[in-house]
Amino acid sequence: MHVVVVDPSRTVLMIASQLIGGQGHIVHTFTDPHVALDHLRTHDEVDALITCSEYDGMTGLQLCAEARTAVGAERPLYVILMSSTKERGRRAAALDAGADDFMRKPPEPDEFYARLRAAERVISLQRELMRLANTDPLSGLLNRRALFRRAGEARERAAAGRFLTAVMFDIDHFKRINDTYGHDAGDRAIQVVAHEIKRAFPIAGRLGGEEFVGFMEEATLMETAARGEQLRRTLQDMDIGAGKATINLTISAGVSLFRAGETVDAFLQRADNALYAAKSAGRNRIITETNVVVPDGVARPTRLRQGNRAPSNANVSSDPQTRRPLASG
Repeated sequence: MHVVVVDPSRTVLMIASQLIGGQGHIVHTFTDPHVALDHLRTHDEVDALITCSEYDGMTGLQLCAEARTAVGAERPLYVILMSSTKERGRRAAALDAGADDFMRKPPEPDEFYARLRAAERVISLQRELMRLANTDPLSGLLNRRALFRRAGEARERAAAGRFLTAVMFDIDHFKRINDTYGHDAGDRAIQVVAHEIKRAFPIAGRLGGEEFVGFMEEATLMETAARGEQLRRTLQDMDIGAGKATINLTISAGVSLFRAGETVDAFLQRADNALYAAKSAGRNRIITETNVVVPDGVARPTRLRQGNRAPSNANVSSDPQTRRPLASG
């Protein structure tokens, strides 16, 4: 584990560091609770916080509460509060403030090691629960809830002037894969496409069915389209084993660029419109939002809340040659 220890006494920090480091853990020690909080905010690998209740300017109880706020609800952190006092209400106050455990200071080695082992068990369980809560079980990508949370965080960063782009992918003729080769083959196709999308995009998730979304920060619209095109070509050239069958598949995708002030839904709606244009143009291609034409009189049923339509004038950004091993259309 990565353990942060905060105490005004350098002697206590030295003892705690020796005890924790002797068990193979990585230790970070601080005398200033504010510096320790900054470390927690910027180092996601920290698993546990051990602090004391006696401070000038910030109590240990306040540090427990601030630490919980700093890491947020989506990140596990085990908090142990140490105290040299014998106040009966201190244990309850520590637990109410966000601590998971309470122990006397200075710690007895055997008790200290036992509490560290308990922390490891709890952190391991919490991480697994969070993984299950955030991951789509078939594809291994972010599920819809986690994807939109991560997209919201990226949107906040983009509001400060950073680039943010989105690509919405769809497996072409996915129903025919299921109908021709069976649902096991369809599942295998989803897993292979998801694996390649995860390699290509830092934030990637499955919306449902055969639809996926990838986000890129600090990349222009055309840079992201080029990444999508590389992915399209990779998948087009793959032979996917599914039982006794070998499947060849293609994907279509639409790319959009975040605009200041818009919602994630509106941002993704433009990528969805571009994806529809790619499908309408013959599939197996990437189209950016700046090249989208939504056919007059055609209203596409959408899985997202309605956003602004993208500008018109369509041009295809990929190789027009289309490989159709399953069927045409």
